[in-house]
Amino acid sequence: MVRWKAAIKGFHISDKESTFRMIGGIFIYNHKGEVLISKIYRDDIGRSVIDAFRVNVIHARQQVRKPVTNIARTSFFHTKRGNVWVAAVSKQNCNAAMVFEMINHLCGSFVSYFGKINEDSIKNNFVLIYELLDEMVDFGYPQKTDVGILKTFITQQGIKSTTREEQNQLTSQVTGQIGWRREGIKYRRNELLLDVLENVNLLMSAQGQVLSVHVSGRVIMKSYLSGMPECKFGMNDKVSVEGPAGDPNAERRKLTKPTIAIDDCNFHQCVRLSKYETERSISFIPPDGEFELMKYRTTKDISLPFRIIPLVREVGRTKLEVKVVLKSNYKPQLFGQKIEVRIPTPKSCSGVQLLCQKGKAKYKSSENAILWKIKRMAGMKESQISAEIELLPASDKKKWNRPPISMNFEVPFACSGLKVRYLKVFEPKLGYSDQDTIKWVRYISKSGSYETRT
Repeated sequence: MVRWKAAIKGFHISDKESTFRMIGGIFIYNHKGEVLISKIYRDDIGRSVIDAFRVNVIHARQQVRKPVTNIARTSFFHTKRGNVWVAAVSKQNCNAAMVFEMINHLCGSFVSYFGKINEDSIKNNFVLIYELLDEMVDFGYPQKTDVGILKTFITQQGIKSTTREEQNQLTSQVTGQIGWRREGIKYRRNELLLDVLENVNLLMSAQGQVLSVHVSGRVIMKSYLSGMPECKFGMNDKVSVEGPAGDPNAERRKLTKPTIAIDDCNFHQCVRLSKYETERSISFIPPDGEFELMKYRTTKDISLPFRIIPLVREVGRTKLEVKVVLKSNYKPQLFGQKIEVRIPTPKSCSGVQLLCQKGKAKYKSSENAILWKIKRMAGMKESQISAEIELLPASDKKKWNRPPISMNFEVPFACSGLKVRYLKVFEPKLGYSDQDTIKWVRYISKSGSYETRT
């Protein structure tokens, strides 16, 4: 994330061609395919491409799932936000990841300026949108994409007349070190909120053997701090706890503090990477408001919150007996929420009789599946569901391939084992310290692709 953002913000005229192939135009459509915004940056893009995208993507007979569509040697990089389509067009071989990063920044600036992205908000703010497109992209090359910088000189009414002091501030933000935060921010109460959000992905065999598992996590921070505070954030990953190589106290810390092994991570551009590499501490001046501090991924020592034990028995050729046991593997004082188990059934199913100990279960013929929902489930508990499935006599002898059982859930802890060890704030200029800051930390793990074979 840091690398992409730095690349987008740091273009120089001499290396544009080698770094980024230009965007030909940006178009915004409503759900009917009508053009709401049209901004063409290059002469090689004509008005005919507007109709091509409408016919081949928006009005396509089959739903287009690919984010990149090639039509007549023209590449369309598109995404749908609410009831509108945002598409970047190019006839050159662009770096797709950077184009989508640019589109995400564009949509993020829309949200920051006028809230939800929908057809009405686009129509009501079309003048502002054209101003943003002029500032963010120049001749097809991304320029200023940070909302904090854009807001220093673009207001809801248009371009703001800036004083000499504001011009100096803008110049330092464009060319200097802290482009993600403006000076002079003040709050009555200084607060720092930290969310550790994880997605657990699992594939388990019917015998209970883990075939693949990994956790992808994000650390989301909401910063409501006055001035230009310096923050330090520490967690229990092996690199941070064990310290730099050759540290004599590394072995002692390793034994006393449980650690996790992070396979890879990406930091927000505000993090000083040099300090992380030398001191093993995450030090930064945070942007104002909500932002993503880091992303990480881990594959070792993952705590699986739920275990599914399936039992499928064929009774003749016209009947199936299915029994599924659900076990929670976390502490008894914790509760899992929004639990949903999806049990697939054969297409030839003619009727289902269900019996569940807890929650509600329903057969959905349109999805060929039994949906079992439980609102809350305490740790170290067990529940089960039984189903008798009647099948229509089939002429072919093709065997049912038994798709895996999947589930959704939400639990209030980090399945990777990540813990926030400390979160410190320093602001000597305004005279408030770490003790004067209100801090909150919350852990939430959700299911990604969480499947058990039957």
